[in-house]
Amino acid sequence: MDTILVRYCEIGLKSDPVRRRFETILEQNMVSMLAADSVEAVVKRGNARFYVETEDADAAVASLRKVFGIASMSVAEVTSPILEDICQKCAELSTTSIADGTTFAVRARHDEGGQKYTSMDLNRAVGQAILDRNTGRGISVDLNNPDTTVYIEVRCGKAYIFTSYIRCHGGLPLGSQGTVVAEVKDDRGLASAWLMMKRGCRVTVVGDYGSDVLRHFEPNLKILTEDMPYPRRALGVVLGSSIEGLKTTNGMRSGLPLFFPTIGMTDEDVGGLLKEIEAE
Repeated sequence: MDTILVRYCEIGLKSDPVRRRFETILEQNMVSMLAADSVEAVVKRGNARFYVETEDADAAVASLRKVFGIASMSVAEVTSPILEDICQKCAELSTTSIADGTTFAVRARHDEGGQKYTSMDLNRAVGQAILDRNTGRGISVDLNNPDTTVYIEVRCGKAYIFTSYIRCHGGLPLGSQGTVVAEVKDDRGLASAWLMMKRGCRVTVVGDYGSDVLRHFEPNLKILTEDMPYPRRALGVVLGSSIEGLKTTNGMRSGLPLFFPTIGMTDEDVGGLLKEIEAE
């Protein structure tokens, strides 16, 4: 069973009641996306992290990367928070994760009460254990520019060990900021709709341009034809307009305010964003 450590960023800046509500929405979105992608996994949360247990880490990571609100993930090895157990596990993993003749560093975060060691104690003990296990391989410590970094997070009664961060889109959980309508007629409109989704808005799309791309991030995407009424609770209408396009844009749509997420972006900026989006 693999364990994926999932982190958020912006949610952590909210007040306790808002953070808890956003965490609940994010957890629901993670479960829904995994189910939509037919990935079997169990999602747990605690101490500002989510923990995903699965038999297929690669599939789970690919699925969760599409969930807005997640800042980064790491596929981790798990052991007990006892210092000796952490040292033993890290030493075992180092024989395959650290190449001959290269350098390494240990970065530990210790948020677990009841243990008698500090994060600095953990760094020193694990570093020495790795050196002792790899005698003769020519590896050494470099705290400034290591070839490999061994990360350790001690939290919720366990120690999580990993060597990489998988960067994600961040933003806010989809659905945490209400619903908007997006008129998607071209690439700029598509980018505008995606940016509003990243900011936590559930988007109802008018037109089917790029709908497959957006559905990648929202499997239950709602699409309207131009003759259909807007949702009653829509907060506004999203348009893919540049500054020049504002000259021909009216100030309201069906009595709703207008949002222009890409108004400050050049066509090259929009193209670059879409390449990033479509690479998912």
